[in-house]
Amino acid sequence: MTRRQKDPLRPLTTDERGELERVSRAGNERADRVAHAKALLAVADGARLDDAARAAGRRSRRAVAHLVGRFNRVGLAALDRKHGGGPTIRYGAAEQERILQEFRRAPERECDGTATWSLTTLQRALREAPGGLPQVSTWTILWVLWNAGYTWQESRTWCKTGTVVRKRKAGTVEVTDPDTTPKKT
Repeated sequence: MTRRQKDPLRPLTTDERGELERVSRAGNERADRVAHAKALLAVADGARLDDAARAAGRRSRRAVAHLVGRFNRVGLAALDRKHGGGPTIRYGAAEQERILQEFRRAPERECDGTATWSLTTLQRALREAPGGLPQVSTWTILWVLWNAGYTWQESRTWCKTGTVVRKRKAGTVEVTDPDTTPKKT
């Protein structure tokens, strides 16, 4: 005999059901979101918790019960993961946007000391900027750039190949490598 569920699933709205069905069939969603959507749909269709867990490819009836309770409280946000332990998240949406804003700004040679951003020069600029992020790490910057769709290899191709600006006693000089073309091939 199964126990009675303490927190039964509330009735789904048509928008919620449509979104859950879309996520459960999506091939480009994260696997945990798909599993959560499948479990919630199974419970909404009248399945027991352990059957809903099996339908979602999971084993824990208790996890489905927690998911149902969370869905009742927060709605579709229950599909997303919660923070899974470890240090608290230090950089939220505003800080991530600040990193992207600095990344999109073209560096100034005199102020930033570079013609293109590297992780360390971007870190230095963010730490020294007014209203910047004094504790930001290069790993955090890389993670934000990855989540924004940038790949670091592509972003480093902004340099003109074979041409560099060197500091000399007389000032800055643009130096061109005469063997640039043979080296490329």
